Order: sequence, then C-alpha cells, then structure tokens
Amino acid sequence: MSLYLGIDTSAYTTSLAVINEDGQIVADERMVLTVPMGKRGLRQSEALFLHVKNLPQLFERIPPGLASRIKAVAVSQAPRDTKDSYMPVFLAGLGQAQVISRILGVPLYAVSHQQGHIAAGIYGHPDLLQESSFTAVHFSGGTSDVMRVTRGGDGFFSIENLASSSDLHAGQLVDRVGVAMGLPFPSGPALEKLAVQADNNNHYRIPAAINLPNISFSGAETRAIQMYQQGIPEAEVAAAVLRVVAKTVEKALLGIEYQKQANKVLLVGGVMANHLIRRRIIDRLEHPAVGLKLYFAESGLSSDNAVGVAYLALLLHENSSQELKD
Repeated sequence: MSLYLGIDTSAYTTSLAVINEDGQIVADERMVLTVPMGKRGLRQSEALFLHVKNLPQLFERIPPGLASRIKAVAVSQAPRDTKDSYMPVFLAGLGQAQVISRILGVPLYAVSHQQGHIAAGIYGHPDLLQESSFTAVHFSGGTSDVMRVTRGGDGFFSIENLASSSDLHAGQLVDRVGVAMGLPFPSGPALEKLAVQADNNNHYRIPAAINLPNISFSGAETRAIQMYQQGIPEAEVAAAVLRVVAKTVEKALLGIEYQKQANKVLLVGGVMANHLIRRRIIDRLEHPAVGLKLYFAESGLSSDNAVGVAYLALLLHENSSQELKD
C-alpha cells in the first residue's frame, strides 16, 4: 500500500507523520521543544537547533521498511501562504524533506504550516472536501487568522485572509498571561485547568477588541495582567482570558458571515483545542438564531502536527496523478 510522509518543524514542535493511500495514520510522532520555566518562548536559532537534533530521533520511531512504499513527501516551508512569510525553523524540516525526496525519487510538495493545520482539520471532516469554499479560523501562538478557503491552487486550496491580529496572537495572549502567573510555557492546558475552577457569574470581563479586518489582543494582555496584580483570583483571570478569545472568534465570524454569507466554519490551531473556548463558541454560534455549522479539528490534531502535511502529500499527489491521466 502506498504511503505519504509529512514533516513539520514549527516554532515549538518537531513532527513527522505517515499516512497510507486510504488516509489512515500509520505514524504520528512529535517532540515538543522545551522552554525553560519563566521564559515566554525560544529564539529562532534555539528552536532550529532543537529541530535538527529531534528529527533523527523521530525518524527512528517510524516503523522500519516503509521507505520503499513512500510515494510523495510534503513539508511545511513557511508559516503562511504569503510571499513574505518566513521563519528559520522551517529550514530544518525542508532540508530533510529535500534529501528524502531526492534519495527516494519521489515528488516533494512544499506547503505552509497554516495549510497543514487546515488539512488536519479537514482530515476529521472529509465532507469539507466537497465544498468549493468555506471559512477557517486558525488561532495559535503564531497566528490569529480568519480566512476564506477555496479548492484549487498550488497548495491544493487557496487562502484569502479576511481578518488577522494586528499585534499579539491568541496563543501569545494565553502564554504571556500564563507565564506572568507562574504557569509553564505553553500555558494553555494549565490556564484551562485554572479556568474551570472559576465562578460562572462572569463578574470579571475583558473586552474583545475587533474592527474587521483587524483583531487585537494587546489590550487584553494588559488588562489580564492588571487583574492578576490587583489580586483577582487566578481562576477568574484565566476564565476571563479564555472568554475574550472565544468572544473575539464569535464577533469576527458574525461580522464575516454577515458580509460573506459563509456559514460553514473550520476551526484549527492549538488555541482551538481548549474545551472552554470550544463550548462557548458552539453555544453562541450554532444556536438556531445564528445557524453557523462549526467543524473543529480533532483534539489531537489541533496542536502542531505533521498529519495535515502528510494528508496534503496524499491529496496533492492524487491531483497530480489525475492531471497526468487527463
């Protein structure tokens, strides 16, 4: 059975994945980069070095004897689908993919990290492949985008940006507030554990700052840290941070849906793995009075992974083979 390899070296996770021609996951291996306690991240040079160290270890975990069955390789080469999108960390995966493609004599498809996230979301909802276009939300530590995704283009689909953060990203808000409160980086899981302990009275609120196409989280960061410094319980601060992220998604999608009549929405990225954020968005936006249809990436495929990239290798290779037949 034919196999397809995906490689992703994002800011904080080294990932490899292999899927077969039926779309089943054969291997999904990841190593999260370690960030020292109290730090809010890693320099690109530090992260690149760790990816170079991690990749051989991940390849050792792949079942032996698969190489002869690999028909195509895909790799994330940049964060987003824009000409000026670049981060050095992606060079680690790109270099490995180029060598593997050359040695095996198989096609290499270079995609963006964002395309990989979208494909990972589609992986759990293949019916979206039948849609000519849909709306996508990608909220993570490095991206806060709302997009129109359309079938076609060099990367299997093309992306039109509809709204983006003008300062901090949603994941940066979560991590900066979490680190300020003494939580480990990344802070999402720990912040969620705190937030579930909060009262449900919503006394402590942080306003969502959005003026399409611009989204802002810097004011939310300032307010959240002020709340913490003023002695407001940590659980309440955590809950307020997660509510403002959910409220921002809600307001952005309502504004875009009104403009574009886009009622099917795929939500991906590490921030969208948060159960409290998901619950609020579903309650508000799938309400009959609103009528949006939401598709979330599977929890295990919301955070950085190479499964979506491997899935793109399969989809792009199938497209290329079909074009040759035509």
